[in-house]
Order: sequence, then structure tokens, then C-alpha cells
Amino acid sequence: MQPVKNLFILLFVLALAVSACGGNTVSEEPAEVVESAESVTEEATSAPAEEPVKEMEVSGDLVIYSGRSEPLLQPVIDAFRAKYPAVNVLLKAGSNSELANALIEEQANPQADVFVTTELLTLQSLTAEGVFQSYAPVGVDQIPAEFIGDGNSWTGLTRRVRVIMYNKDLVSEDEVPASIFDLTDPKWQSQIAAAGSTNGGMQAQVAAMQQLLGDEATEEWLTGLIANEVTFFGGHTDVRKAVGAGEFKLGLVNHYYYHLQLAEGGNVGVIYPDQGEGQVGLFSNATGAAVVNGAQHPEAAQAFLDFLVSEEGQKLFAEQNYEYPLRAGVALKEGVQPLDGLRLADVNVVEAAANFDAMFDLIERVGLP
Repeated sequence: MQPVKNLFILLFVLALAVSACGGNTVSEEPAEVVESAESVTEEATSAPAEEPVKEMEVSGDLVIYSGRSEPLLQPVIDAFRAKYPAVNVLLKAGSNSELANALIEEQANPQADVFVTTELLTLQSLTAEGVFQSYAPVGVDQIPAEFIGDGNSWTGLTRRVRVIMYNKDLVSEDEVPASIFDLTDPKWQSQIAAAGSTNGGMQAQVAAMQQLLGDEATEEWLTGLIANEVTFFGGHTDVRKAVGAGEFKLGLVNHYYYHLQLAEGGNVGVIYPDQGEGQVGLFSNATGAAVVNGAQHPEAAQAFLDFLVSEEGQKLFAEQNYEYPLRAGVALKEGVQPLDGLRLADVNVVEAAANFDAMFDLIERVGLP
């Protein structure tokens, strides 16, 4: 087996924490605080007369390893337990890399039942290690096929896209760049903030760019950012706050960081880049979940994935962080721009995940901070 480091250097950002059910609402990064979603009313459930209602059947423990921060996942767990009160949920929240390492090390004696992550590339890499078992959640046919792992090894949940946010006090709408490749223009020298080489969002984008555009074009872009004296932070929370405070004119972030900054009263705007003819479109990634191979509580694990894919679960999971539900027909949180009509980059997640070693080599070669 390749050293786990080669698969998961990409996601170092969250400190490992173990807890049972409880918490407040924050962003994917530890310092972030966001508002709670509206309380979720329990949906009525029904089953054929000859079958008992599923909620009454499931009981016992459910152990969840989550790279999504605890306060963002906790409202989903609370709603799940309202449906399955006999299930005792134990949550271990931490960085995707730490939890991925644990899942591989525990393969002979699995401790987790479900893994929830903020990166599909992590799921795909773990699938190659045989960490997950096949399970097709109820309603998975409403999830786009590109967000379902081979053999139903994992299921995507919510999508996030890469955008450029800007400080409206410093940049007019007419001035803002239309492409991520414009970020290498000397006119923006020393005026851009971005997450650096240890950030999962940035690493996933680099891997996606390599898969879509090739090494040469991706290296040229990264080298251009460095030459343009972009300031690289450990995470996107620092980026969006620095742009909001006027320390930088532009920031390269996931789209929800714009909404978080806006919610705090920041005078910021957002550009969904590369929408012109012949341009690559928006780079994106997604959260996802899978049932661990050899899970000790498979029935509860499957019920939890069913809930995550349900309309109620999708709405709540997405609302916590202004994300895009992958299930068709689920409403967006107010203020989030629909992706309909926007050009999206055509990235093959499987190929991008298989290219991780080359991605790390490229980041090291160019000296990305």
C-alpha cells in the first residue's frame, strides 16, 4: 500500500475532536461561526401494511467519522434521531486526512459505521483502499450519476463551487476579473488572498485542473499566482475575513465563504468565473458519505445515508453552509445563486483522485506556500 500520506496530505485543516451528540453551528473551518438552520419538523413516514415502519426497527449505536465540522453536522444528526430515537449516535469529528488514516488503520477491526467528508476525492481514494461497502441509499436515483461512486461505494451530498470574492469598497463591478486565470495579471499584484498548499479546497482544485487542463497549464497558473505575490492562508476563513476587512481586493474561495462574509455585514461581491465561450467553467467539489466496510452497525448506517439523501436531510445538510443540494428538486437556501445556466468544469473525479501523487509533486515543485 502506498503510504497514506500520499493520499491525504491534502486535508490538514481541522483539529481532531471526539464527542457525542451536541453543539452549535460553525463553518467547515474551526474558527467559523454561522447561523443555525431553521428547525426541522419530522416528516411523516409510511410503509406497506405488511412491513413495520423502518424508524421503529433501527436501534443501537451508530458511529460516525466526520470531516465536516461537528456543529454543521449536529443539526442533521438531531433530525435523524428524531426519526430514529432508539439510535445512539457517537460522532468523531476531525480532519479528513486524520479520519482517513484511522479508517485505513482500522480496516481489520472497523470502529466507524459511516464516513462523512467534505471532499469527494477523499472518498474516491478510500474506495481504492477497500474501505467502503456498497450501499445505494433510498432516493439515490435523484442524485446525479457523476456524484455516485462505482458500485455505490459512496454518495455525494452537497456541491460547492470555486469563486472569486471581492471587496466592493476597493473594486468596482466593472473591474473584477472574469477568470481564475486573470488572477495572475500584474494589475492584481499583492492584492489577492487564497488558501495555500495544505488546504483541501485548493488541493482539490489543483488536482481537478491537472485532470482537465494538464500539468503544464496548471503549473503555469500556480507559478503565475506565486509571481503575482498572492498571499496564501491556511484556510478560507482567513481569506474571506481579510477581503471583507479590506486587507485584500480579491479572494479565491468556495462560494459559501462569500455568503458567510456577507452575513456578517461585509461589503463584498462575488464572481462566478470562467463563464465565457471557450472558458473552463466553475471548478467544484462536493461533500459525501459512505458506509464503512465491516461496519458493526450496518442497519443504522444505512438508515443514516437514507436520511442524508432524503429531501429533508438534503435541505438541512445544505442549509447549514449555503451549499447546493445534489438531490433534484431540493430548494436552495435564500440568496444562493442557482447553478442552472452556469458553465461547470467537466472534471472526472476518479481520474483526479488517481492523480494525487502528481498533484503533490506539482505543488512541491512550484513551491506553493
